[in-house]
Amino acid sequence: MRRTFTPVVLAAALGVTLLTAGCGEDAVCGSDHYPVKAVGSRTGQDCVPEGQEPPAGYVRYPAGQVPEHVGDKWDQYWSTVVVDERGAVVPG
Repeated sequence: MRRTFTPVVLAAALGVTLLTAGCGEDAVCGSDHYPVKAVGSRTGQDCVPEGQEPPAGYVRYPAGQVPEHVGDKWDQYWSTVVVDERGAVVPG
């Protein structure tokens, strides 16, 4: 008796390909927005349309330290610190 596992093997290969290609990661913001950090909060953040300044109470992340995907290195880091109105890390 011969069994065909081709559909299962193909589905598994597609799943691995999608995960390793980054398609399975949730973006912090949509493609036409950028993330900002809430002043005085460990976890507060929002998304601002490209070309607009952050609203009062929010600051931009430093260049090279912007979280791009939920749970990435910078998303995890910024959820553990508090910043002031200049974006400097402060006790909190």
